[in-house]
Amino acid sequence: MDGAAAGAIDWSTEAIIAKRERYYAATQRSFVPYAKPLILKRGKMQYVWDEQGNRLIDLLGMNLCISIGHAHPAVVEAVTEQVAQLTHCTTMFYHPVPAHLAEELAATMPKGEDWVVHFTNSGTEAIDLALMLARSSTGNQDVIALRNSYHGATYGAQAVTGVKNFRHNIAQLPNISFAAEPNQYRGAFGAGTDPYLDDLDRLIAHTTSGDLAAMIIEPVQGYGGIIEMPEGYMAGAAKRVREAGGLMIVDEVQSGFGKTGRGLWCFDHHGVVPDIVVMAKGLGNGIPIGAVVVRKHIAEAMAGKFLFHTYGANPVACAAGRAVLNVIQQDGLIENAREVGAALHAGLQDLMARYEIIGDVRGTGFMQAIELVRDRETKEPAPEETAFVFERTREHGIVLSKSGNFKNVLRMVPPLCLSMDDVGPVMEAYDRSFKDLYAAGFGR
Repeated sequence: MDGAAAGAIDWSTEAIIAKRERYYAATQRSFVPYAKPLILKRGKMQYVWDEQGNRLIDLLGMNLCISIGHAHPAVVEAVTEQVAQLTHCTTMFYHPVPAHLAEELAATMPKGEDWVVHFTNSGTEAIDLALMLARSSTGNQDVIALRNSYHGATYGAQAVTGVKNFRHNIAQLPNISFAAEPNQYRGAFGAGTDPYLDDLDRLIAHTTSGDLAAMIIEPVQGYGGIIEMPEGYMAGAAKRVREAGGLMIVDEVQSGFGKTGRGLWCFDHHGVVPDIVVMAKGLGNGIPIGAVVVRKHIAEAMAGKFLFHTYGANPVACAAGRAVLNVIQQDGLIENAREVGAALHAGLQDLMARYEIIGDVRGTGFMQAIELVRDRETKEPAPEETAFVFERTREHGIVLSKSGNFKNVLRMVPPLCLSMDDVGPVMEAYDRSFKDLYAAGFGR
């Protein structure tokens, strides 16, 4: 094959689909949300274009990885400059860019602690490392996770994932217990915080040794359907876990980097100082990078053996991360998420008032969700109706996600650059999609 042929890209729809079906392993072919595959050709800030030239508003940030905008000029510049100088530098050798990013990430953590950083290739790898750190530093093995949680799909991370669609039919890691998630809409113990903390007490007493390594928690459950931890839950959980000798691992892979519009990190608003923070996705604005930010004395527990991530601390990815942090601060993107997110939430509540099939609207900032039910009293999930609306929203110009254990939640976590000008078109796309649903005979 000559050089020209090797570099040619066939953008025909049929060829793209056929090549993927022929050459992708089953494990990468299966996760396709749309009935008709969505093929993307380019993106600019909050917009993407498919191979036919149709523009869509990206309300998912390409699975929350695009934090400040597709092809953001600051990231493009930082990455281009670094690629031209040095594409990769293994952590066996030194380079200033990863060290600068580590310093900048540590500076975003609560004051009064000595924080250090370990860079990984992804959030899932970071979860695996966090679990190892907790078990190594405490000498304990029992880990508590929440039902309805998502922490990744590797052999280690899926063991603490409480969404069945991501749990393969294989033997999982031992010593993992799941507490009821404090879901204020359809939780096992209804609304409130205390019943879920009581359940955590029972879990520690009956399903663990009583000596914990850690509890791992998302401040907002992402794939679980945008389930926010209620006030007091994280602080109460941290107290119980630490009394049992464990650490608090906070998974900010989806909720971090200003997504809630309240601050850079979601845990800041729960009165909790984590022991370990896991981050990824939006850190690189689409460039693969993850990180574990941890109290130094905990990290030192693993100093006796080498742990290596081949592309962890890659200078190109770290240059992207530095640009992301700078843009979020300089452009006031957390404030934008708060203000535009509030307008988006108000529009979704208006939809709920007009369409009976919407059982719940929830979220803060740019983490928003609509849950569809066949009956508001029984809260019977409506997965088929959700799938119908999901397909129609794409036809009407927006990209989002259907998630949750019942696949009846429409989830939105757009790039931080989504603007007030986008709220109207988003609401119009939703309105048309629900009208299509009712016209097709659903939702009656």
